[in-house]
Amino acid sequence: MQPVAILESALYVDDLDSAEAFYTDVLGLPLIRKVEGRHVFLRCGEGVLLLFNPDATIEPPAPEAPFPIPPHGARGPGHLCFRASEAEIDAWKERLRRAGIAIESEVEWLTGGRSIYLRDPAGNSLEFANPKIWGVT
Repeated sequence: MQPVAILESALYVDDLDSAEAFYTDVLGLPLIRKVEGRHVFLRCGEGVLLLFNPDATIEPPAPEAPFPIPPHGARGPGHLCFRASEAEIDAWKERLRRAGIAIESEVEWLTGGRSIYLRDPAGNSLEFANPKIWGVT
């Protein structure tokens, strides 16, 4: 038995408002819910992107908390890769250019496919990649 998919991924951001604006306005991800000062949850295909304020999530839950989620958090830039076809990568390059978002790097992989890299407002490394880079169709 092994996991078959990743349901949610988390990034940590110091400014939830600017992160929410970036991920909803620039990337077009729909908002699921948010708690001011703590988190923003966004839909991404069949998965969920969790954006957390690490200062809030590192605190243990109160004894009366309805959901006793263990403390967690990270410092420094994280990484997340969005799946995209070759045509979609070209469209993302244009959309990001129009939004004033710099492409940090573009890579043609020896296994086939390519990736583009950019940064979110918190400095997290984001990638759009053809799944061929991992031998996935």
